[in-house]
Amino acid sequence: MRRQKRDKNQRAFIRGYQVGCHGKSKELCPFQAGETRQTWISGWRNGREDNWDGFTGAAGIARQPTQIRL
Repeated sequence: MRRQKRDKNQRAFIRGYQVGCHGKSKELCPFQAGETRQTWISGWRNGREDNWDGFTGAAGIARQPTQIRL
């Protein structure tokens, strides 16, 4: 059986989270406007918070989102 593709917003959130965890700028957002951009920035914001709280490297693996946390 094939795996169902993830929702576009869920993928955007996860990618934004990963960028935020690595301490990169939100200016790297690949989306220009719309709901997907807002979802990516929400993920980036959560990733930056985890980065500031010290959840990087091995400690951050368990914190990586598999679903959107809004």
